[in-house]
Amino acid sequence: MAATLQWRCFLLLTLFISISSTPTEQQTLAQIPINFLSSAKTPELVDYMVSIRRRIHENPELGYEEFETSKLVREELDRLGIRYEHPFAVTGIVASIGTGGPPFVALRADMDALALQEAVEWEHKSKVAGKMHACGHDAHVAMLLGAAKLLQEHHSHDLQGTVLFVFQPAEEGGGGAKQMVEAGVVDSVDAIFGIHVSTRYPIGTVASRAGPLLAGSGFFEAVITGKGGHAAIPHHTIDPILAASSIVVSLQHLVSREADPLDSQVVTVGKFEGGGAFNVVTGQAKVQRCNATINFNPNNKQTYPATVNDASLHEYFLGIAGDMLGTQNLKVMEPLMGAEDFSFYAEKVPGCFFFVGMQSETREPLVASHSPQYQVNEDVLPYGAALHASLAVRYLLEHQPGSATPPEEVIRPHDEL
Repeated sequence: MAATLQWRCFLLLTLFISISSTPTEQQTLAQIPINFLSSAKTPELVDYMVSIRRRIHENPELGYEEFETSKLVREELDRLGIRYEHPFAVTGIVASIGTGGPPFVALRADMDALALQEAVEWEHKSKVAGKMHACGHDAHVAMLLGAAKLLQEHHSHDLQGTVLFVFQPAEEGGGGAKQMVEAGVVDSVDAIFGIHVSTRYPIGTVASRAGPLLAGSGFFEAVITGKGGHAAIPHHTIDPILAASSIVVSLQHLVSREADPLDSQVVTVGKFEGGGAFNVVTGQAKVQRCNATINFNPNNKQTYPATVNDASLHEYFLGIAGDMLGTQNLKVMEPLMGAEDFSFYAEKVPGCFFFVGMQSETREPLVASHSPQYQVNEDVLPYGAALHASLAVRYLLEHQPGSATPPEEVIRPHDEL
């Protein structure tokens, strides 16, 4: 009798969800992001996320070396009573809340730091020489754990579907997302969302766009050889440094004269080496009687495809963010020529990647990421956690399976989740 009653309640809930055009239902859905933001701003949750962020910031780890960061995440998931699987791609973790059945929606955070010496003087400065969280990944992990805490403590028994929390390694050039995809992490996923904090936009705003958002990336190495000699008798040499300098300039013609001006491209020579002594010309290049070899993707560096946002998922994101922040705080982002390995997820399943602003008028302007002076405005943490939670919960509500499921498959003991 109890099972029959629960089944009828489920049918009524499904019917309620399906009538999304009614004003009452629209108001109920619109209130979800507002309520999540209010919950995320409570002192308890803010302190929790700030503590997580600072612990990770003090102990940065590079790609595929995030062993302590991964351990911290798993310990927090254990405390919250959230099931997870580990490892994926060496240090990666996938946690889940919900029924264990469809629909499946994934939320992603990256865990790795950069090889930089932190130049910001504050209480929680990096304790590891030459390593620093200079791209906000510490904040990303804190926000995703904050979202997991919100959902586990307040909504774990209400979810009609499954939320996956993807903590991945090695976004910074290591292609951790590619390894996660190859491990099958998103095989059953219907949609995935990714957040990145941004110093370009004010706190309380978000920025994104449908279609191409971030560039693909690749690497090349050119070795240019000539003939060495004394600097005082240059006519006896074949100067590869002069030749290489000419090539650096000429490479820009690929963009300015060989590429469609409406097709965004950037060619950058990021490292130039030549010369072994002050007065001896040695180096590498091909031009002006020199020889050249070009190696694309040297040392098997990971190349990234462009990050392309699914159009319908982007519209869904705008609806959530608009309800939470107001439509005036939704920024249309111009395509950015940086790369992100979230692109590997978005190639596999519909994805939406967006930026959360953290500039504040009440503090000094924040510098861009990948700088030793990079700082995170921790006021951004509640916004990220609330957006994660809202995107997941409303996605499950609005994407219920069309066919009825037998009662014994719907009514599951939640202590198994």
